Amino acid sequence: VHLVESGGGLVQPGNSLRLSCTYSGDTFSIHDMGWYRQAPGKQRELVANFTTNGGYTSYADSVKGRFTITRDNYKNTMYLQMSNLKPEDTAVYYCHADQFVVTTGWERYWGQGTQVTVSS
Repeated sequence: VHLVESGGGLVQPGNSLRLSCTYSGDTFSIHDMGWYRQAPGKQRELVANFTTNGGYTSYADSVKGRFTITRDNYKNTMYLQMSNLKPEDTAVYYCHADQFVVTTGWERYWGQGTQVTVSS
């Protein structure tokens, strides 16, 4: 599975931004997907994720009501719509996909990351 993020940039506080994650390869058995972020000097943290069967979606408390995670199956693309951005949202954002492989078990794939900077 190959993941490529795009859409990061510099925005002012209160504005919006949409990140995209295009996935390819053996995507049939992906179990769940989502977004993490890592700010300088901090650990990578989960922002939002969902199971591909549609049974579960979760958000970090810090982004609930401001961020929305969606997926377009026809475009093989996952999105993170971010609204009312705050300076503390500044981080490198990574998309991930978890897949169960019969021969090796669970595998987690990461994109290369996209920088989001919220500053006036």
